[in-house]
Amino acid sequence: MRRASTITLVLVIALSGLNACASGGDSASKRAMTKAADASAISELESVFHQSASAKDIDSMMTLWADDAVFTVGGQTVTGKEQIRKFILSTAAPFRPENHWVSDTPAYKIRVTANGDRGTLYFECHYVDVDSHVMKAAVSADVKVSKFKDKWMFTNVVAAPATLN
Repeated sequence: MRRASTITLVLVIALSGLNACASGGDSASKRAMTKAADASAISELESVFHQSASAKDIDSMMTLWADDAVFTVGGQTVTGKEQIRKFILSTAAPFRPENHWVSDTPAYKIRVTANGDRGTLYFECHYVDVDSHVMKAAVSADVKVSKFKDKWMFTNVVAAPATLN
């Protein structure tokens, strides 16, 4: 779970170096640096998601969602932060008290796009039971994100069973 934080730190350091080398008038360089920083920030959402699910930390999980976000999973759609919170607490298997699961995603399966104040994020959730070391579930998430006041948030999430390969 520290992987995303380490990647973010490396990108920030690299981008700082590029910024120092770029000329003040080179808008293409600035756009490229902004796009890379946005992609890194969007990627960090995946890390927060998995940390929150593993810790059953609903408050941390809810920091990811825009107020009017839409979440579709298992043929059910819920809209708005309050409905999403209720759904996660009442229905999501990782948040059930009897499940002691750790959640992560293979880094090579994360895909990110950033374009202005909108972007996309794809990741998989591999839920492993801490006691038995058995994978209990694998779910994919196709996520649309938007930037609100310099903070990236989920606006639309479609979750479905993931095919392991």
